[in-house]
Amino acid sequence: MKNSKRAGLSWLMICVLALGGCSEKISEQGVENQRLRTIKVVLDWTPNTNHTGLYVAANQGFYEAEGLQVEIIQPGMAGADMIVAANEAPFGVYFQEGVTQARTQNVPLVSIAAVIQHNTSGFAAPVDRHIQSPEDFEGRSYGSWGSETEAAVMQSIMEEAGADVSKVSQVNIGDSDFFAAMKRGVDFSWIFYGWIGIEAELRNEPIDMMYVKDYAEELDYYTPVIITNETTIQDDPELVRSFMKATTEGYLYTIEHPEEAANILLQAEPELDQDLVVASQKWLSSRYQDDAPRWGEQKEEVWQNYADWMYNKHLLDRKLDVSKAYTNIFLPK
Repeated sequence: MKNSKRAGLSWLMICVLALGGCSEKISEQGVENQRLRTIKVVLDWTPNTNHTGLYVAANQGFYEAEGLQVEIIQPGMAGADMIVAANEAPFGVYFQEGVTQARTQNVPLVSIAAVIQHNTSGFAAPVDRHIQSPEDFEGRSYGSWGSETEAAVMQSIMEEAGADVSKVSQVNIGDSDFFAAMKRGVDFSWIFYGWIGIEAELRNEPIDMMYVKDYAEELDYYTPVIITNETTIQDDPELVRSFMKATTEGYLYTIEHPEEAANILLQAEPELDQDLVVASQKWLSSRYQDDAPRWGEQKEEVWQNYADWMYNKHLLDRKLDVSKAYTNIFLPK
C-alpha cells in the first residue's frame, strides 16, 4: 500500500514538475483523435453475420489505421439505397437487384464489393411438407415478401421445370418470422440459409432447401454488396480506397477467425442470439470469398446475366449499363 501511494505521488510530482511535457502528450492524443474522419455506413437490414466484417474492422482498429471513425447504422424508414444515393452516408450494404433497379432509374449507386460470392438464398420448407423441387410448389401455400422479383424467380424456375406457378397460393407474410409463418398454414418461403437455415438447424426443425442459383445461372447473383455513390467516387476516391482497405481486412479476419469475429459482433449487438451468431459465422466463413481470387471481387458476367434476366422478366424499364453499376478498383491488390 505504501509503495503504491509513493508511486502515485512520484508520478504526480513528475507531472507537476514537467507540466508542459504531460500537457503536450495529452494535447497530441487529442489532435490524433481529431484527425480521424467520422463517416457512416448504413446496413441493409438489422445486424447479422453478413455485416460482421464491418464490425470487426471497427473493433480491431482497421478503420482507425486508415484515419476513419466508422459509425454503423440501421436504415430506418429510408432504405440504404436512398441514404447512400443522397450522400447522407457514403457507404452502405445493399443488394445487386436493388443496385440494378436503381441504376436503370438514374440513381447513381455503385457496388464496390461483393460481401458473399454466391447466392445463399432460396426456397425453404419444413421437411414434413415434402417440398423438394419447383414441381412440388403446385397446390401449396407460399409465404411471400410481396416482391415482384420474388414472384418472377418463382415463375422462372417453375416454368423451367414444367410446373404452373398459377397453382401456388400466395400469402403475403411481410416481415413475419419464417417459423411462425410455417405454423400458420404456410408451406414454404424464401430464406437466406446463412441465417434462417442455420436457425432451423439449431431449433432442430429440419428444412428442405432449394437454392435459386441451382436452377438458373442468372440467379447466382451477389447478395449483399457494399455500395457507395458516384459523387463519393468522383470527389473522394481516397476515402473509398481507405474504407475498402479496412473493410477487406475486417472480412479477411472474419474468414480466418469466425468465432472471434462472432464475439465481436455480439459485443456490438448483444441482443442477437449467441448460438445463432456463432453457428452462422462458422457457416459463412468459407463462403465470403469462396472461389474468388480475393474477397469482394465482382464479375461482369454475374452483373450482366442477372440484369438481362431482370429485363427479360420486365422488372427493368431499360437495360443496365453494367460497366457503371460496379467496380473492383477500390479493392486492395
